Amino acid sequence: MSYKIYLYDTDTDCIGSGTLSSAYIQTQLDAAAGADVEVHISSTGGSAFDAIAIYDLLKKYPGNVTTYIDALAASAASIVAMAGRQVIMSKYALLMIHKPMVGTGGNADELLKDVQMLNAVQERLAQIYMDKSQLDGLTINSLINAVTWMTADQALDLGFIDLIEDYHTQITNSLLIKNYTNNAPVAYQRCINKILNINNNSMNIENKELIEKNTSVLNKIMNFFKKVVNKQTITDKGALHHSDQLEEGSEVFQDEDLSAPAITDIYTCADGKQLDVKQGKIHRITPSAEEESQLTDEEDDVPADKLKPAAKPLDIQSRMQQLKARLHAQNALLTEARAAIEEANANLQKTRTEVKNEIRSSFIPEGSKRSSKAQTEPVAFFAPQTEVAKNAVKKAIAS
Repeated sequence: MSYKIYLYDTDTDCIGSGTLSSAYIQTQLDAAAGADVEVHISSTGGSAFDAIAIYDLLKKYPGNVTTYIDALAASAASIVAMAGRQVIMSKYALLMIHKPMVGTGGNADELLKDVQMLNAVQERLAQIYMDKSQLDGLTINSLINAVTWMTADQALDLGFIDLIEDYHTQITNSLLIKNYTNNAPVAYQRCINKILNINNNSMNIENKELIEKNTSVLNKIMNFFKKVVNKQTITDKGALHHSDQLEEGSEVFQDEDLSAPAITDIYTCADGKQLDVKQGKIHRITPSAEEESQLTDEEDDVPADKLKPAAKPLDIQSRMQQLKARLHAQNALLTEARAAIEEANANLQKTRTEVKNEIRSSFIPEGSKRSSKAQTEPVAFFAPQTEVAKNAVKKAIAS
């Protein structure tokens, strides 16, 4: 169990006096005897020298030190907060940094010495902030000179703290991805589990932190799994989206995110197959007339007493629905082709300089910190995306 130390201002004490002095903190650390320590801070500040002394004591302490900014860590108190191996800030707290100050008097030479002393103190304070945040000296001194007040989100973005303490369950990007990919093929689930370390939290920590901190990475992974999980079938009433093969009991949806169940109705596919959908699930699948005729041809050699009753003539309304579904498929292909042509025309209008600026090299020198965006190349301006479009292109090439 962690040993707790509270640096809370009182009516008489602040950083440097009473229970907030470096001498008192030393006695508290001696009592902790190497156990993990939690330092809770709620202070407007005080002595910069005592703050540096407390910072050094906490940094040299052999046990693990975690500092908590409970309400306010201002002025000298912000220096103490930086001493934690992990700095945790309440979502409602504030962090403030400013130039060191002194009350003084005397002649010009004495005042000049005070100015020199204050500049030296600011250099030491700035170094502590730089060591924690990894910001450069110019940025840190600009924040100090401006008297900067920071919320928890701002302090986290700038690197002054490591974690925001919230009282709600944190939903991480990795959890969102895991929930979304539950219906993906097993091979893809194994792949994403390996990336996210579902079974071993001691490995690939950088991958997990990258996914949970970088929204663009999350979007790329989510889009990838949408393509893996999401299949679509063109019908006379538009596209039906699904994650499994179409069979009785399969769930079908109206949208690509697989969130809105398909409306109860009878849908006719481009091949003439009819899907009886009820409450977002396929209740019954009726084969197309061609499939039924094939079954009839296969039964020609079967004895008459074992033949099934002949199928009814193709209903005109069913035939119209089949044609309507095929028109939907053709319109989908035409929409893709039209978009591709428009993009091609736009590319033709670009100047030589604009085209040159779009060229991205896939070569990255060893040790380069160049953005990963430079490694990506745009897809061809016309590449059929849906199965219907791909099949149509194959047929056109074959003919």
